[in-house]
Amino acid sequence: MLQGIHHVALICSDYQRSKNFYTQVLGFSVLAEHFRAERQSWKLDLALPDGSQLELFSFPSPPERPSRPEACGLRHLAFKVADMASAVAHLTACGVEVEPVRTDPYTQRLYTFFTDPDGQPLELYQTPVVVVD
Repeated sequence: MLQGIHHVALICSDYQRSKNFYTQVLGFSVLAEHFRAERQSWKLDLALPDGSQLELFSFPSPPERPSRPEACGLRHLAFKVADMASAVAHLTACGVEVEPVRTDPYTQRLYTFFTDPDGQPLELYQTPVVVVD
C-alpha cells in the first residue's frame, strides 16, 4: 500500500530567505515554482537526491506554530547524510548554528540538529555508506 514519503510541506514567513536556505545552503534542486496570485502565495517544489520532495509555501502573515518546548505535531524533519563532519562543516560555513553532534543510544548513529530560518527543527542523521560492486 504505502511506498514511502513523497513530500513534506512547510510554510515559511519570508519566501526568498527560505528559498535561499533550502536551495543554496541545503542544496535542494528546484522542480517548479509558482506564484498563486489569488492566494498571494508562492509554492516551490524542491527535490532531494533520493527522489523525495519538499514543498515550500508562503502566505501573507502566517500564524506562528509553537515548536519548543515539545509541541504536538511535527517534531522535526530529518535528512540522511553519509558524512556528518562534512555536512556540519558546510552548514557552519554558511552561518547555520548546529548543535553538538551526538550518538543515538539505540542505533549508534551520529545525529545533530539545526533550524531553518523560521525555527523549524531539522536533523542530520548519518547513515551507512552503501558500496556497490
